[in-house]
Amino acid sequence: MAGKTGAGNVWKRMFVAPDPGLLRLRSATRAVLGIGLAVTLCGLAGHSLVGAVAGGLAALLGLFTVADATVRGQATTTALLPVVGFPVLALAAVLHDHPVARDAAFVAVVAAGVYARRWGPRGHSLGVFAFMAFLVAQFLRTVPDQLPELYGATLLALLASSAVRFGLWCYERRMPPAAVSAPLTGRGLARPTNRQAVQAAVAAAFALVAGQLVSPERWYWAVGAAWWIFVNTTSRGETLIRGFRRVLGTVIGIALGLLVVVPLHGAPVPTAALVGACVFGIFYSAPVSYTWMMLAVTVMAELLYGLLGVLNPHLIALRLVETGVGALGAVLAVLFVLPVSTHVITDAWIARALRCVHRCTAETAARLQGSATADPTAHVAELEVLLSRVRLSLAPLVHPLNPLRARGRRARRVLALLRTCADEVRGLAAIASDPEASHDPRLSAACERVEAAVEALTAPGSPGVGVPAGGRTAAAPAEEPVLAHLHGIERALHELTAPLRDAHDPRLARA
Repeated sequence: MAGKTGAGNVWKRMFVAPDPGLLRLRSATRAVLGIGLAVTLCGLAGHSLVGAVAGGLAALLGLFTVADATVRGQATTTALLPVVGFPVLALAAVLHDHPVARDAAFVAVVAAGVYARRWGPRGHSLGVFAFMAFLVAQFLRTVPDQLPELYGATLLALLASSAVRFGLWCYERRMPPAAVSAPLTGRGLARPTNRQAVQAAVAAAFALVAGQLVSPERWYWAVGAAWWIFVNTTSRGETLIRGFRRVLGTVIGIALGLLVVVPLHGAPVPTAALVGACVFGIFYSAPVSYTWMMLAVTVMAELLYGLLGVLNPHLIALRLVETGVGALGAVLAVLFVLPVSTHVITDAWIARALRCVHRCTAETAARLQGSATADPTAHVAELEVLLSRVRLSLAPLVHPLNPLRARGRRARRVLALLRTCADEVRGLAAIASDPEASHDPRLSAACERVEAAVEALTAPGSPGVGVPAGGRTAAAPAEEPVLAHLHGIERALHELTAPLRDAHDPRLARA
């Protein structure tokens, strides 16, 4: 019975994951509208099928990858996409008949695209667009004579999708700026973006060579797989899990393609409808399931090949092999080139989340004491982002295939207790926003205990958090909601001592 329940929970998380504010639904629906408008305008403007495909992919990338904290920042990044994409597209076209120079340039674009992530969401978006410009040139077999049409289609598509995103349906204008966590820092090759740039370049070089041995025509699939596995990962454990999920999603997508896409023989109307469904699936599933996103991506790629008249079962099987080659390249790179274990990254993100908990309580205390500038809202939003990073970092340990069951249980316990902290912090912020909330003289003392608990958990070599004197972790009376939330945070921090400071295995993970 327990096994059935666990499996049921997995399926439930995949298909009915929470969607606060219907943000995923709105984002996916808007993407279908924006990309649909972009492709339609490309067709009306007289662009060929190749131009329409290039425009649709540009619109998809603009809507999918641009994630600045503010609407103005998103618009600026979108406007910069052609600035980095067009030169790369021209480079790929010029080198079309020079394989050695083309391959070297592609690896350089991979390294530069990953390195650009050091400049935050904008650097990430521009790096992805530059990489995809080179990849799309291989997909469409672009030559210099095609550049004017592809430039025109890309500009038109970005304008159309931007009109939908920033004009027709800009729901972000009514929302506070999205919280963005600063990347982990370091110097030289200890800096994650620098290290990953080297790893991604090595993985891309392996995928490029091995992919060409498998297929001189479709080798770029392997490079694409290697690249995307590195997106949003910082440790070898995260990369391994992402590689597994990419292959799994591709396998499921290929099976679905054989049943649904191949029989269509590229028929325009049903193909267009299914492409729209795939676009919706990509945007709706991306925040919660990389596997299901890859399923949608794979089916969409099959549909596009069907439109271009080259889809067949052999091509579909080749895509699976090339995806496996790219995943293998990524795995080898993270295992043997400047590897960073999961526990190093996990400890860093957990420490940042705990310090954010303290900032939330401190801002709440200041607000309740009458400070006009104190506001915990931004820190609450930041904590949610940090918890997402912790969940991503711990994914290798909580994965069903992880053989280290004890560490998996400890990881789940850490996630549950951090979730409790976040819930209590949200309650504190709600009380602080009430102008009628009164100050309790015990509030400052409770906040100081929270600060001491956080310092004890994050300080190197600390013995851990003890139970506060006088049994202060006991539940507060119902008429003292502020203290009840603070005491809830204290209890959660105290209980975090065991999984984070285990006497027999002081590190949470050694994956």
